[in-house]
Amino acid sequence: MNYTISTSLIIGYFLIFILSTYTIIQIFKHRNKYGTELIAYLNIANTFIAGILYSTFFIFSVVIFISYDVNILLWKISLVTGFITLLITSIIYSFFNEYKKIKPFPFIYFTLLFGLLVGALATPDSITLTLNGPLPPMFSIMDPTNMYFEFSFATSIVFILFELFITINFLYIAVIIYNKTKNKNDSSTLFLNTLVYSISVIMLLLYITVQETIYREIYIVILWGSSFAYYIMLIKKPEMSFILPNRIYSVNIYHKSGIVLYSYNFGDATDNKIESARWGTILIGLNHILSEFIDKTDKIDVIQTKKSDIVVRYENDYGYALVVITNQKNEIIENLMLGFSNDFNSKYKLKLLDIQDLNRLIDIKKFANINKLVKKHFHLYI
Repeated sequence: MNYTISTSLIIGYFLIFILSTYTIIQIFKHRNKYGTELIAYLNIANTFIAGILYSTFFIFSVVIFISYDVNILLWKISLVTGFITLLITSIIYSFFNEYKKIKPFPFIYFTLLFGLLVGALATPDSITLTLNGPLPPMFSIMDPTNMYFEFSFATSIVFILFELFITINFLYIAVIIYNKTKNKNDSSTLFLNTLVYSISVIMLLLYITVQETIYREIYIVILWGSSFAYYIMLIKKPEMSFILPNRIYSVNIYHKSGIVLYSYNFGDATDNKIESARWGTILIGLNHILSEFIDKTDKIDVIQTKKSDIVVRYENDYGYALVVITNQKNEIIENLMLGFSNDFNSKYKLKLLDIQDLNRLIDIKKFANINKLVKKHFHLYI
């Protein structure tokens, strides 16, 4: 018996198992770098289910023979864990596109297909196992090419529909993200990884329809390769989780007197996508609005326009308001503003306290070096 494929798959399994475990540890340790803990925990769950559970059930079902019933059960469990991974991935992709927003369609449609698929797998003879050669002893290491899992017609149809639609959805979101991302390098990794994953799905569908085990083995190798690249991306570029759904157009600092201490625009005006007609009016009245609210308990913390949010952070102790113009107000933007304000207060504390008296002449040249702080905290959006 040829054990080359078995040995290769086992080696690949241990590599992806180790990397998955390491990725989970790194995400948990640095979960504050992923924008929000929800995004971090979604990635942890996805890595655990896909890299550890799914891979483990897959290897035990196609490489180690226990019994007909047990191997079929392990194969079915591997499929179910794989489907759960795809559903979680669809949520993550939705968050990549829009912060904490899941489109009712197609997510509900995928959930219904998932229910149909689990129901189909629960029926007798939905999947059968065929072995080439004599019945091996229990816990034997097998040549995977001698183990065939055959799908019933109904199971294969639902399976193919689920895989096709969810993969098309991944590609669709990846293209949208790539097109609307300012820095294409930020989204190219996600887009390429989605393309590679799509190739692995094609291999799996070929296995289901043609019943040639070589496609199953090619599928898992490509899938592990795609997962390997994705996990490296998660470790090396945690900011991917929050840079893609957010845009920042401008950072401004308003003194309580109404004077603009500092202003920084990201990109040119045509790229800002701010409603120019309304924006001019808003800018004229913004300093007056902030001066009215900065010392009050009830404050305006966001001004919404059609395509942007004007997010305000008040620093009463220092007599100014930080204003960030972004495509959407969320926890990620607020955390960036908090970090910037803390550094700004620490660096310019004496100057800010010195101009608390509204009758005092304010020299804005003293705040000319704020660019470094902006680049430190908002460099991903420059």
